[in-house]
Order: sequence, then C-alpha cells, then structure tokens
Amino acid sequence: MADPSCPQSLSALNKFAFEKVINEDPSTHSLILLGTLPAGPQEAEARVRAIARIEKTALSIEDAPRLLGEKGMVNRAELGGSTDIYTWLYAWLGENRERDIKINVISPATDVHIKKYTKQQQVMVHETPEIYEKFVKPYIASFPASRTQWVENILTGISEQDKILYSSSDFVILPDMKWDLKTLTSLYLMAIVKDKTIRSLRDLRRSHLGLLKSIREEAYKIVQGKWGLGRGSLRIHVHYQPSYYHFHVHIVNVNHVGSMLGLTVGQAHLLDDLISMLELDPIDGPGIFERITLTYGLGDQHGLFQIMQKNALA
Repeated sequence: MADPSCPQSLSALNKFAFEKVINEDPSTHSLILLGTLPAGPQEAEARVRAIARIEKTALSIEDAPRLLGEKGMVNRAELGGSTDIYTWLYAWLGENRERDIKINVISPATDVHIKKYTKQQQVMVHETPEIYEKFVKPYIASFPASRTQWVENILTGISEQDKILYSSSDFVILPDMKWDLKTLTSLYLMAIVKDKTIRSLRDLRRSHLGLLKSIREEAYKIVQGKWGLGRGSLRIHVHYQPSYYHFHVHIVNVNHVGSMLGLTVGQAHLLDDLISMLELDPIDGPGIFERITLTYGLGDQHGLFQIMQKNALA
C-alpha cells in the first residue's frame, strides 16, 4: 500500500513545493527535484520531504512517419543556427510546453552522411604507420573541399560569427552545434584550427606544441570568464578517426554524461596526453604520430571499412 504522502493524481502532484534541483542528466533529458509534499490527504500543514525525477519520454518509432511533414506532430520550431549544409532547430510538439526536441538537419545529405548516421557494427583496427601511409592517408586526401565547406565558412567569416568566443590567426573557439547553449553541465565547445595541413592527429608534430597549448589555455580562460568553471571542469580531447578531416579539438564539461558517446577507448585522445607525447619527440627526426600504431574501433559503414576489410586489416 502506498504511503499517504505519495501523490495519486495531478491535483495531489501539484501540491509539490519545489526547493532545489539536486541532479540533472542531459543524456536522459531529466531533472531531479527536491521539495516537499503534504504528509497525507488530511494533513495539509504537515509536510514531508520528497524527490521528483522528471524525464522526457523516448520518442516512439511508431510516431516516426508523423513527426515531420505538413501534418506532422511538430507544432512550432525556432532556428538555433545554420551553416552550409547543417541546420539545427528547437521544436515543440504542442502549445504551452517547454521545447520538446532539438532537430539537426543535413541537407543535401550525401551517401557518406547517410552511412555515418546509420547504426553500425564496430571492429577494431590496428593502424600501423605503414597502413596509414598506404591506405588511410590516401583516403583522407580523397575528400573534396566541399565536405568541410561549413568549416571554411566559419573560418572566413561567412557564418556563425556571432557565436565565436575566441579568434586568433591560428584558431577559433565557438559552441558546438550539439550544445543547447543553456545547460551548463552539457557545455560543449569546439576549437577549429586554421592550418589546413593538419587533417588529423597523425599530422601533429613537435612544432605544433605552441598551438595546442594555446588552445588549452584559451579554453580555460573562456569557461572561467563566462561560466565560472575551473581547469578541472573540462575534458579537452581529439578524435581519431575524426568525423571530418580538418583538425579540431573538443572542449566538453567533464560532467557531461552525453559526451561519453564520443569518449570510446581508442577514439578519444586527451589534449594533455597529446601535448605530453609531443614533448617527448626529438627536435629532429620522425614525430611520434608518424611512428605510433593507433588502435581504434571502426564502424562497418565508415568509408575506411571496406578498404581495411579488402586488405584483411579489419
């Protein structure tokens, strides 16, 4: 039998007196509230402490055909931002609600985009320097400039200039499109380097130490100055393989649970570790990322997968 203080109806639930938020989880879109409720239906004055966990329910696959379109479920939408082929909007499924969903749109979407966002089976790849030179480097070089036109638009001042938090001759820092710009625990910034010769961490050399250290320091200054977050609040990392081959650094709140999807072992490399490794490099001779074997997971829809599989490397 339920305790008399447990609400059994909306009218009883509305007697919840809010005190504070004790937890939030952007990955499950939930808040946990602390407050009080009447001790019982006949005890309006006596109150007990209560916790309410409020979570947005999952979208139903059955609703998929009805989400978008002329008669779709989306009632209202507001533009969040747009650059080149990428747009993101916030939408409501009804009136008088908190915004329900964020919609990211890629248009026109290529076969590469479709494969990237399709559910994939992972295999582990051991990429030696020889494999990189023979298979991976040519694959990276084959990408047309149009694939990173949205990056070029940011760097040349065509788009997103109102969002840039820092700009120098070497790099810019701005919010990532994955961040809603208001939930601090899911803070997600991106540093994009202007040097086009750095396509991935494989191209990093000892000569880039100043650049990497500058990115780290400016990231610390920004989050401290704008949001009061200390140095220990950030997880600054680089992906390999990256989602696009123009060198960039992810700057994420260390408490952002949702970012764990991009922190798979082998994929994410902490900027501090990259700096430390480069500091061990000799002044002359091949750099460490020219000599090291990198092990990472590769999805079966990734453009490299067929190349690796064809050559019995995956």
